[in-house]
Amino acid sequence: MPEINYDKVGLKVGLEIHQQLDTKKLFCSCPSMLRQDNPDFTIHRKLHAVAGETGEIDPAVMHQVSLKKEFVYEGYKTTCLVEIDEEPPHPVNNEALKIVLQISILLNAKIFPITQIMRKTVIDGSNTSGFQRTVLIARDGFIQTSHGKVGIESICLEEDSARIIGATENEVFYRLDRLGIPLIEIATAPDIKNPEQAKEVALQIGKILRSCNVRRGLGTIRQDVNVSIKKGARVEIKGVQKPELIEKAVEKEAERQFQIISMEGKVDSEVRKVLLNGETEFLRPMPGNARMYPETDLPLLKISRDMINEVKKDLPKLIGESEEELRKLELNQEMIKLLFSENKVEEFKELLAVLNNPKLIAKILLVFPREIASRETIPMEKIEKLLDASALLFVIKSLKEKKIKESEVKHVLEKIANGESPRSAIKIEKEDLNNLEEKIHKIIREKPGLSENAYMGLVMKELKGKISGKEAMEIIKKYVK
Repeated sequence: MPEINYDKVGLKVGLEIHQQLDTKKLFCSCPSMLRQDNPDFTIHRKLHAVAGETGEIDPAVMHQVSLKKEFVYEGYKTTCLVEIDEEPPHPVNNEALKIVLQISILLNAKIFPITQIMRKTVIDGSNTSGFQRTVLIARDGFIQTSHGKVGIESICLEEDSARIIGATENEVFYRLDRLGIPLIEIATAPDIKNPEQAKEVALQIGKILRSCNVRRGLGTIRQDVNVSIKKGARVEIKGVQKPELIEKAVEKEAERQFQIISMEGKVDSEVRKVLLNGETEFLRPMPGNARMYPETDLPLLKISRDMINEVKKDLPKLIGESEEELRKLELNQEMIKLLFSENKVEEFKELLAVLNNPKLIAKILLVFPREIASRETIPMEKIEKLLDASALLFVIKSLKEKKIKESEVKHVLEKIANGESPRSAIKIEKEDLNNLEEKIHKIIREKPGLSENAYMGLVMKELKGKISGKEAMEIIKKYVK
């Protein structure tokens, strides 16, 4: 197809971004933790359509009814009655609410002082109750982009759906570990005018989200894209995970609608699923307002001025600002990227307040654990559990108090990763330098012909913590021509 002039065809794009928050579940106190072990029980259900506030049944809901599926839910002994819809929901998780208020303020949105928790009918099996609870928190925000201002129509706090495990012709299997994890839903206005701007908006909102206490990793953020052109119709594209795919999906959908209109066809308003190349396929009819009705088990949600003021006092710095701070500490871009992606910026700052050595602190948090995992063949999960905040703080304080040398830090961390207590790990056996030189000479004699750096690796592995890197290299250079 010839290149489309997006201004001429009247392209309009809006994003819906769903991000999990890093707290306990929204309407109960169960942990927000995904599990891989076998479930302890299953329950079987069929879900039925109900009319929304308007008295009508939504077309998307009727489509699910026509599939006549039975749903199997997998749970654990820790699964509570709220999660299997056998007990009314508890009050809204206050920590999750404060995170959404933070994000609303950072998006320049107006917060509702009183708002109604709603039920959204969902009978594809992803909610045991047959509906998803959602509450509108703020509206009328905006962000600035290089292509102009983009409005933020709404910011909602809602519960995540159950996790699909598999399906047969008549049954769909869901796991209840994800059900109820708090989500923020951010919906932009259809102010985005081209694919590049759509990508920019997603990246900018992503930076704001990651500045707050949100979950990280695969599946913790989901993005939907709404696209239309003149004489076309609004089409919602589901499952657009990466910013690059957002750009492609907008291009392909604009082309698809343009082609249909050029052939004098009618573009249907529907929900479509994105494919890896940016093209889409039909998923279901477009839902409407007929699936919403008020939650009867919970009172109106009141957000006081005092709560908003408290949140404003504790607003996080945006990632861009924090990145600039870290660059001033002479950390390289890769280190900065890892600190954000692994959510260790605050831990880095806390350790830096104890010992002003940015590069060493970054190595202790990011580099040494990986090197230990690869050399000692210890799983990273175990290393992260043993090298927790209290263990690292103890090591940093020991270094500051000169109980250990900087060259010994990695060896101390290795000992802790192998199960030794931090207090015991800092007790390093000292050895006469002449004896160490003889051991290094022996290593070189047994493996002749290697480079200085290769010998350095062998020496530091053999003499763990007993000699500094500088001292070891001086001895190696004596024997390697």
